[in-house]
Amino acid sequence: MTGQRPILFGGAALASGFLVLFVSGGSRQAIGLVLKPMAESFGWERGALGAAVALFLVVSAVGMFVAGSLADRFSLRAILGGGIAFCAVGIGGMSLVAEPWHALLLYGLIFGIGAGAASVTPVGVMVTRRYPGRAGLANAAAIAGMGLGQLAIIAALAVILAGEGWQPVFLALGALNLVVALLIFRFLREGIHLGSAPYLGADTPFGKVLAQPYFWLLVAVYALCGFQDFFVATHVVAFALDQGLGALLSGNLLAFMGLAGLLGVLASGAWSDKRGPIPPAIACFALRAALFVLILSTRDPGAVASFALLYGVTFWVTAPLTVVFVRDAFGVRHLGALSGFVTMIHHICGGLGAWMGAAHFDTDGDYDLTFAIMAVCSLAGILLTALMGRRQALELRKP
Repeated sequence: MTGQRPILFGGAALASGFLVLFVSGGSRQAIGLVLKPMAESFGWERGALGAAVALFLVVSAVGMFVAGSLADRFSLRAILGGGIAFCAVGIGGMSLVAEPWHALLLYGLIFGIGAGAASVTPVGVMVTRRYPGRAGLANAAAIAGMGLGQLAIIAALAVILAGEGWQPVFLALGALNLVVALLIFRFLREGIHLGSAPYLGADTPFGKVLAQPYFWLLVAVYALCGFQDFFVATHVVAFALDQGLGALLSGNLLAFMGLAGLLGVLASGAWSDKRGPIPPAIACFALRAALFVLILSTRDPGAVASFALLYGVTFWVTAPLTVVFVRDAFGVRHLGALSGFVTMIHHICGGLGAWMGAAHFDTDGDYDLTFAIMAVCSLAGILLTALMGRRQALELRKP
C-alpha cells in the first residue's frame, strides 16, 4: 500500500491541476467574448474594458509570482482552492457592473488575485515535482485543461450570450468557479510536503540567477509571447465581428482556438522532453510571424478563421516550457519563484498588448498597426530564443 501512495498522489496532483486550469482557461477568455456587446450596451469605448483587462493581467501576474513563491513552501490546496474562490467572487460579480470602475475592481483586482493564485505557476510546480523525468509532457497534460476549458466553456457561453445576453455569462462563470473551489478543498489532500521528488541538477541561489544573462533572455522571450497572446485573446472575437462574421461563429472561433491550443501544447511538451525547450519555442514564433503577415494581407472570412485557429495552435506552446527552461538551467530550489517571475512578466506585457490593441482601435478604427507590431515581435522572439540556445550550448561546452 505504501508503494502506491506516490502514484495516487501524483495522479491527484495532475487531475487537480487539469481541473483548475480547465476552469481558468474558460474564465480568462470570457472577456473577449463579451467585449463588444458589453461595451455597446453601456456606450463605453473598448478601452474602458481594455483597462480592466490590463489591470487584471498585472494583478494576476504579480499574483503568479507570489503564488509560485508560496508553492515552494506551502500547501497547494490552500493556494489553488483559495484562488478559485476569489475567481468566483470576481467573475460572478461582473454581472452587476454599471460603471467602468466596477469592472476594474471586480475583474481587474478581485478576479486578478484569484487567477494569479489558481494559475499555471503553482500547478507547474506541483506537476513538475511529481513527474521530474517527464516534466514537459506532464505539464502539457495539465495545461491541456486550459485548451479544453476554453473550447467547452466558451462554446457554452457563446450560446448563453446569443440567447440571454452578457450578464448571464458572468453568473454562469461565477457558479462554475465556486463549484471547483469546493472540489479542490474537498479532494486535494497534498500539503506542505507535496512535490518531494528529487532532481539531479544543481540548484542555483536566487540572487545568482538574477545576475545571469540567460535568465533575462528567457524573461524577454516570455514578455514578447505574452504581449502577443493577450492582444489576440482579448480582441480576436471583436476583430472577427468587425469583419462581418456572425456573433455565434466569432465566439466559437475563440472556443476552437482552445482545441487547437490543446494540440499545440501536447506537441510542445513531448517535443521539449526529447529535444529541449528551444525548438518548440522557435517554431511557435515562426508560425506567429507568418500569421500576422497573413492577416495584414487579407481580411476575408477564411483568412480570419485561419488566423484564429492557427494562432490557437501556438497559444500555450510556451506554457509547459517555462518550468523546463527554469529547472534545466537553475534547478528546483526556487522553481516556483523563478517560473512565477517569468510568467509574471509574460502577463504584465500581455496586459500592455491587450490595452494597446484597444487604444489603437479607438484611435484608428482598426487593428492594422497592432498587427504590424506583433509581426515584428515574432521575429524578435525567434532571434532571442536562438540566442538562448547558443548561450546554453556554450555553457554545456565549459569544462
